[in-house]
Amino acid sequence: MTIVYEEVSKRFGRATVVDRLNLSVEDGEMMVLLGPSGCGKTTSLRMLAGLETASGGSIYIAGRRVNDVPPRDRDVAMVFQNYALYPHMTVEQNIGYPLLVRRAERATIRGEVGRVARMLEIDPLLERRPRELSGGERQRVALARAVIRKPAAFLMDEPLSNLDARLRLQMRGELKRLQRELGITTVYVTHDQAEAMTLAHRVAVMRGGRLEAVGTPTELYRRPANRFIAGFLGSPPMNFVPGEIRDGRFAFEGGAIALPSGQTVAAGPVVAGFRPEAARLAAPDDGAFRGTVYVTEEMGAESFVFLECAGQLVTVRAEADFQAEIGDVLGVTVPSSALHFFDAASGRAVGR
Repeated sequence: MTIVYEEVSKRFGRATVVDRLNLSVEDGEMMVLLGPSGCGKTTSLRMLAGLETASGGSIYIAGRRVNDVPPRDRDVAMVFQNYALYPHMTVEQNIGYPLLVRRAERATIRGEVGRVARMLEIDPLLERRPRELSGGERQRVALARAVIRKPAAFLMDEPLSNLDARLRLQMRGELKRLQRELGITTVYVTHDQAEAMTLAHRVAVMRGGRLEAVGTPTELYRRPANRFIAGFLGSPPMNFVPGEIRDGRFAFEGGAIALPSGQTVAAGPVVAGFRPEAARLAAPDDGAFRGTVYVTEEMGAESFVFLECAGQLVTVRAEADFQAEIGDVLGVTVPSSALHFFDAASGRAVGR
């Protein structure tokens, strides 16, 4: 089932929280709406579900304009951040409730509940109540209740944000497997770029109520359209160093780097960006940048070294056993081919 936002806006009083959103979701696709808090992603999802009324534009589900269609008639199932389980019902009753509302026969409900519970590996929990479940178990029950409806689309509003780091990692895998197995169109809202990168077929990045860019996780990571996207995707985020293009070189405080062969960037002020994994640490006089160690973070399989370079704090990914003391002076080498350039005023990517 396809989903289309066409010039969709939402205003609360004088505040515009979604501004002329144009977005298409393909049949069977997992589309992730990604952005910081307050960017309009949850409001966009709620308008799709019918829980908010669009102030302008049109929303289409399977080719039908649904702006005036009640939520119950849109054939979508929503999974909320707080799970929204009925506390007085057992797990079995919570999962089967959508079929009970449809007046399905009890034998049919029991069979479907058992099938979905086995799929999500919660069949031993059917007699428990929500208060007796862990956060991960409650999330699986909420998913099971959505799945049993066999909707045309899943709408998920930050469903993993209340889980601890280990459970989030586990549930990301479960969600990805489930969505691919069922092949149901899914719109998923999150502020967590790791969730977006691992779950999505495509990611729609939002900021300030506007759609910044849409693409596969790899496209957005490797070829960000602007500085905001470059800094929002990646952990740690991209490093940025201000400077200017002059005589075919990127000149910055303390040095210069020749542009890659064949790359043309107009002369003038720019901001260069590079990923922490693209840089290497070197002797103080051997790097393109020279910096002082601000702090190091040992992550087990790797280390991150933060340095004060060229007036900026720069992060470099290093080997797990890398040793450095605060205050040490090191060089940072960056291949010119790993540099991204952004217009200093607008933040748009240039010289691509």
